[in-house]
Amino acid sequence: MRIATAAYPLDVLTSWAQYEDKIATWVGEAATNGANLLVFPEYGAMELATLDGLDVAGDLEKSLFSVSDRLSDADALHQRLAAAHGVHIVAASGPAATDTRPVNRARLITPEGHIGVQDKQIMTRFEREVWDVVGGNALQVFDTSIGRIGILICYDSEFPLLGRALASCDVIAVPSVTEALAGYWRVRTGSMARALENQCITAMSSVVGEADWSEALGSSVGAGGIFCPPDTGFPPTGVLAAAEICVPGWTYADVALETIANVRADGVVLNRAHWRDQAGRDADALNVILK
Repeated sequence: MRIATAAYPLDVLTSWAQYEDKIATWVGEAATNGANLLVFPEYGAMELATLDGLDVAGDLEKSLFSVSDRLSDADALHQRLAAAHGVHIVAASGPAATDTRPVNRARLITPEGHIGVQDKQIMTRFEREVWDVVGGNALQVFDTSIGRIGILICYDSEFPLLGRALASCDVIAVPSVTEALAGYWRVRTGSMARALENQCITAMSSVVGEADWSEALGSSVGAGGIFCPPDTGFPPTGVLAAAEICVPGWTYADVALETIANVRADGVVLNRAHWRDQAGRDADALNVILK
């Protein structure tokens, strides 16, 4: 497959037609360049709040529900584009209202029109302390015609046990948004670690640029990146592709499922298979004394 990850700038939208044109252009470009899996970033859907005016988009609470009200229409648009181009799309995540508080929800949309839902598991400090966004559904493994796909939304990629829950996946998408270079590198480091220990591919997307109208997403630093185990059949750096910081556009990499299967079966190391060897080997068991 060919994977495309977005470095995606947010816009002030004046009409739904403008949003349709924007997404159609992005999807069309990636499809024209041969991509089968397109990964948009975390909270990329927040630009939909500008359709209700900048007063709503700039209000933390109102913006949550403004975007939530439009997610179904956004999904229908992505379904049409996925079918038209024969691609799988991880749509930009956004707040989705629940019976309690909104969750941060990404959706995997297939060419056949199926929609798989993945909510963020662990909230950042801003999400939990200020925005009051909560964790959602359990982690999902999506069986698709291009392989098994999982999604770890941004901060989730920094937790090894969440990654391990997706150990059967060939590709783990990591939609992200980070306000500083340190945040970008935390998510990138987590993504690379998940690729190493699961011997799989991780595909990180980012929001980039200014969105002064949003208290939540005022300025974002990031880049697209596609990572792999630094082992048999893959680059020794563990990097299939990495874009320049804060340059909007797609980043592409080609991946063969056979290469993933081969490194899992006969890599120089077998991190995925040897995961269980960690059991019982804690500091006390190894007689490690911390001074």
